[in-house]
Order: sequence, then C-alpha cells, then structure tokens
Amino acid sequence: MNADHDQASGSFAAPSGFDVLSDVLRCVRLTGSMLFLVDARSPWMSWAPNAEAFRRVVLPRSQHLISYHIVTQGGCWAGLRDAPCERFETGDVLVVPHGDAYYLADPPGAQAAYGPDEAVAFLRSMAAGELPSIVREGGDGAERTQFICGFLGCDLRPFNPVLDALPAMIHLRTAAQSTDRMRHLIDFALCELRKPSPGGQGVLLRLVELMFVEVVRRHLETMAGAKAGWLAGLHDPLVARTLSLLHGAPARHWTLDGLAAQACSSRSVLAERFAHFVGQPPMQYLTQWRMQLATRLLAEPGLRKVAAVAEAVGYESEAAFSRAFKRCVGMAPGAWRLRNGT
Repeated sequence: MNADHDQASGSFAAPSGFDVLSDVLRCVRLTGSMLFLVDARSPWMSWAPNAEAFRRVVLPRSQHLISYHIVTQGGCWAGLRDAPCERFETGDVLVVPHGDAYYLADPPGAQAAYGPDEAVAFLRSMAAGELPSIVREGGDGAERTQFICGFLGCDLRPFNPVLDALPAMIHLRTAAQSTDRMRHLIDFALCELRKPSPGGQGVLLRLVELMFVEVVRRHLETMAGAKAGWLAGLHDPLVARTLSLLHGAPARHWTLDGLAAQACSSRSVLAERFAHFVGQPPMQYLTQWRMQLATRLLAEPGLRKVAAVAEAVGYESEAAFSRAFKRCVGMAPGAWRLRNGT
C-alpha cells in the first residue's frame, strides 16, 4: 500500500527531517489543566498526593497528570515524598512526570497545614476556576518564595515514549537552561495571573502546555551526553534519523532492511544501536507507535470506521490491525472506543 498519503486522506505522513518530539507531544494529547501562583512566607509547606488521588476530579478525560513548578522569586526545598529534598533557587523548575506525591517547603522541616482530603478539594476548586489565581501560604516569616504551579494531562497508554523516558523527578536548574523562551513564557504567565482579563483562563491553559514543552526541550539539552534512553537517542544521528523516518511515515510498509537502507546503515548496526537507546527493536517500536496513533483516531469525533483507522496506521486488513491492537492495548479497537471515545 502507499503509505505516504497526507493527513487529509486519513493516514499519517511527513517530510524528511521530521520533528519527532513535536509529533509525540501532539499525539499523546497534552491538555492544560490549571496554572496558578503561590505566594508563600516561611514557614510553609505545599504538597500534593499521588496524582491518581485527584486526576479524576481535575481532568477526568485524561489518562495521566503531570505537574511542574517554577520558582519565580526566592528559594525553597523540594522533592518527592519520603525522599531527600533538594534546594531550588529562582528560575529552577521541578517536574514530577509520573504522578508521585511531592512537596515544596521552606524551611525543609516545615509541616503541612492540610491533609489529603483538603489537598484534593483545593485542586478540584482550582481546576474549576472557583479560586483566585494567586494563593497565599505560610506564616509571617521574613523569607518569601513565589512559584508557579502547572498541571496538565496526557495519554499514558498504549505508548508515550517521552513520558517513559523521563525520571521520577526532574530538577532543571537555571544554569542549565537557555532561558530566553522560558523567561518570556513565565513573564506572560505572571501577567495573566496577576491581572486577570477576559479569555485569561484559555490563555493560561495554553501556557501550561507551552511551558511544559519548553521544560522537556531544556531537559533534552541536558541529555546530550547520556548513553541510553529515548531522549538520548534524539542526539544520536542514526537513531534520530530512524525515529524521524518511522514517525514521518508510520503507515509505510517498513522492513528492517528497508529502514536500514533509508537510514544509511547496515541492518545489524541499526538494530543494535536502536535497541541500545530506545530499549526495543525498531519494528516493535513502530507497532507501539501505530497503536498510539490508532487510539488518537479512534477517540476523535466522527466515528471513523475501524477499517479506515487500520489503513491510516499501516495495516492492509482490519483483522490484522485488530489483533495487533488487542495485543498492545489489551482490548479490541471497538471496545477501546466505547471506553475512551468522545
């Protein structure tokens, strides 16, 4: 079959030099949930439980919640619950990609003023727009800290290679960043938070997504010397070229030989290098990515037929696609659509 149709004809295709990171972030459906500013005076502690405790009340249609925090003034201590804390200074970013419980505090031994139920109730009200965009916390100490809190949803299943590649916690220091783009986003966010105006909620939700994407880009820059991992693979010329080919034309009838020829490599070198960085063979990766694309199509309004979805992601028969989908996702395409479709 011809797999280089454009998206108007129903399949996924792209030119050479394809932006793999943008493709993944688009297809895992990043969705802004809320953005607010905390103005804290010592002693204080701000914390959140495991994201599954509040995901359904904050963004029920998303499979997963990611949180990040950007210190805009002062400093504090932060970390995952029951793990050693780290010092954060102005401009530092804390990202909790996998939904673990975490905290920010100053001093590090400060006690929380609320429990799990209160934390969930607060986040529910904030997501519903029922609370002011600036939250005051803490006591009457001289030390003052301000930080932006952002939450967004995304797909977790069947395949999110960016999320899979991120550690439990990211501490992105100001010194490790090319700060111009992030600084502009932060200034824009602070302006919207401090001076609300009509349309502001929509702006803030888009800023949640943009700021997270910029954080991922900055984290990617720090991975240049890493020896393994999907993000590190984007720095390896052969692996990056291979990922660009697969993401640029996922519906093509790829074989390992054909992929190696397009990537200007031998079959054995490509297989070894791709598995070293990505953790699985290229064809297995392609199958998982096709299933992620398929779930996106199945969830779109319009009830596209399963056969059309199968063709769009590179399967010549609905039966073959359905078997592959069930192996990867754990249920048939029609059942998945009933559970997750819009």
